Amino acid sequence: MSNPAPKQNWTLADAPRQAGKIAIVTGATGGLGYETALGLARQGAITILTGRNPGKGAQALSRIQRDIPAATIHFEMLDLASLSAIAHFAAAITRQYSKIDILVNNAGVMGLPKRQLTRDGFEQQIGVNYLGHFALTAHLKDALRGGRVVNVASLAHRRATLNPTDLQCEKSYVPMRAYGQSKLAMLVFALELHRRATHRQWDIRAIAAHPGWARTEIIGNGIGAGAPGLKAWLIQQGFDALAQSARDGALPSLYAAMAPEAEGGAYYGPAGRSERRGPPGRAIIFPRAADPAAGSALWALSEKLTGVTFG
Repeated sequence: MSNPAPKQNWTLADAPRQAGKIAIVTGATGGLGYETALGLARQGAITILTGRNPGKGAQALSRIQRDIPAATIHFEMLDLASLSAIAHFAAAITRQYSKIDILVNNAGVMGLPKRQLTRDGFEQQIGVNYLGHFALTAHLKDALRGGRVVNVASLAHRRATLNPTDLQCEKSYVPMRAYGQSKLAMLVFALELHRRATHRQWDIRAIAAHPGWARTEIIGNGIGAGAPGLKAWLIQQGFDALAQSARDGALPSLYAAMAPEAEGGAYYGPAGRSERRGPPGRAIIFPRAADPAAGSALWALSEKLTGVTFG
């Protein structure tokens, strides 16, 4: 990629003001999503937090309002495990806002011990982490003209493969393999969206980012959830010892969302060793993610599964 590297040791203080801009962050009631929404609100964006739990949404709004009394923030219910809920959310948002400047596709579940299904019959990780965001972005496409779409991927994409013949893991379900596939799909989606936006002049800047290793609740809610108490605690403690804070983990997403020099088709993550920690930098895109044929095939399959197209 020819895109420039971020400024060394880029922080939120380097981001330009976002006054008047509309930003949506999925999965924003905790972890990376919360820190991303907090950063956008701090820079003046009208920030819409989304999530499935109104109680957590109210708590997140209260925390941000306490830190930033002048913030303009809202919470909206959004269940990415339901295509009808996604369509309803998008219709309501576009009635209120004709233009959306930033969409951060952040929400996700990781390593669910047992195979679970969304309301539409998709395997939960591919359904929530990827297909839900694909449908959401498609519904919001016209409002996103002139804006940015930031897809949150993961280091797990490096070990993953896309299996179009078993995207739902019906033949074989391995928790972290399914998670890796969903995050690889998010990266492939960002790159394919960039190609199509460029070719069809959609005026959408599609960017991918990943947090490296960040301390969030996703371990306990996912891979640690099915483990006995001590094992779950050890999993969480071991990860936390090596990880950076959720606030630092959100910086690549915030860079992608706000930095003027962040380019479409780029991928950003921590610049430290093995991209696990550190300030935002250019991230490695493995060949399987950059393959245009894979991007086109996944796009066609996603439209078929969700029944939603970009037009």
